[in-house]
Parts: sequence; C-alpha cells; structure tokens
Amino acid sequence: MFPDAMAVEKIEVREGYHIEHPNQEKAASKATKAVVILLILASVGLMLIVTLGGWSKLAGMQIVLIGYMLVYLIMAYYAARWNRGVLPLVAALAIILAIFAAIAGPQWFERDKTGFTSPALDESVLGLVTLLIIPVQVLLLGFSMRGFQQAWNVEVEVPDGQHYHEGMHFDEPGPGGQPAPA
Repeated sequence: MFPDAMAVEKIEVREGYHIEHPNQEKAASKATKAVVILLILASVGLMLIVTLGGWSKLAGMQIVLIGYMLVYLIMAYYAARWNRGVLPLVAALAIILAIFAAIAGPQWFERDKTGFTSPALDESVLGLVTLLIIPVQVLLLGFSMRGFQQAWNVEVEVPDGQHYHEGMHFDEPGPGGQPAPA
C-alpha cells in the first residue's frame, strides 16, 4: 500500500563491525515484551467476546470495537518485532479503552431486567467481561511503559567476533586508526 512507510531503514555499519541490541537480550526486556503481547492479545479476546456476545445491542459501536481489535493486533505485531515506539500508543489506547469499559460495564448489568431484549450472551456475563477489560488495560499500561523505559531500540556497533558487554567502548582510535576496546 505505502511501500516507503513499510520499508525498514537499512543501517550502515562500518566494515568489520556488526550491530547488537544489548537491551533486547536482557531477561527483563524479554519478559516485558512477552507480557505486553499477552495482555494485548487478552484485550483483543475480551473485546471479541463483548463484540460477538452483544452484537445486536452495541448500537453501532461494532465498527469501533473491530477497529480497536485490529489496531491492537497491529501493535502486538510491532511489539513482537521489538518496536519500542508503539508502546506509548499502546498505553494511550489502553487508557481510553479502560474508560470505555468503566462506562459500558455497568450498563450491561442495567439491561438485565424484564422488558429488555437479550443479546446473544447473558447481560451479566457481558458486564463482567467488560469490567474485566479494565484491570487488563491497567496492567497493559504499566507493562508497556516499563517496556518503553527499557530502551529496546539501543544499538551498539561491536567488532566482528565479539559480543557486547557493559563497559565496552570502541569510540577512541587505537593503533592504525582503528577503534580499540577500552
């Protein structure tokens, strides 16, 4: 669709060096990434239950929920590729979805009376699932901001045959004008 927008920037690396992402190798970063993706997918699952279970009673909000689910799935894809830039967007959308769920949850319980037509799922089940979205979004907010704080995007040029470790410096020229380890 937009080939330039989808292109991955080609990083130019000096001869004899390769790029490493030291923060992506940390166990805490890997765990945070896994939790963020899991929470995004759990959010999509809960929204899918509400969408399908209350389809006939959503009053035109079906397209909003479907759009939210698609955006969340796209963000999960980018988070899985270590894209740190999507994490603040995840956090912002989690806040908005939590607000929607806090407003909509009690409304499902109010429909659980005589005189209202019932959706495909029981109103109390839909209310519970809608209210379950709130703590999932709060967790998603916290973990996505933690992931952003972990600086997944840091890149380090390392001489071929070596691996990055804390305290390595290759900025100062050594003998022959080549950078030397500190």
